[in-house]
Amino acid sequence: MRLFFGIACAALALISCSSGYQPPTLDGTSWQLITLESMDDRQGTTTVPDPGKYTVTFGTDGRAAFQIDCNRGSASWQAKPSATEASGELTFGPIAVTRMACLPPSIDQQVSTWLTYVRGYLIKNGRLHLSLYADGGILTWEPLHQ
Repeated sequence: MRLFFGIACAALALISCSSGYQPPTLDGTSWQLITLESMDDRQGTTTVPDPGKYTVTFGTDGRAAFQIDCNRGSASWQAKPSATEASGELTFGPIAVTRMACLPPSIDQQVSTWLTYVRGYLIKNGRLHLSLYADGGILTWEPLHQ
């Protein structure tokens, strides 16, 4: 009887674990930008020369803080995770960014523009991929270790 009870408890634990899948959350995480991939072959993929100058921190209060080269920004953010994987919908509210002229070569204008078109996210192999509206491109980030 004890053996049966033990097996039944283990089965219940497995069932509750499998149905209680919790995908990774963006809350409280910080990332640095490593590439911008355009779906336009003429533009292709741009490797970010100094990833530490392009960062995003997702606050637990629904606010995001950005470092975009020599500029700083902030916006609200909202994510709707998928039920089965580390992905989902993601949008930023209007992004308030300082308007300093960064030294060339800088991709600050491109990054600022692309962030306004983010519509989805995927966390895969330790990287965060933000997809743009209408399959326009992908911003790929890696964890920021401060």
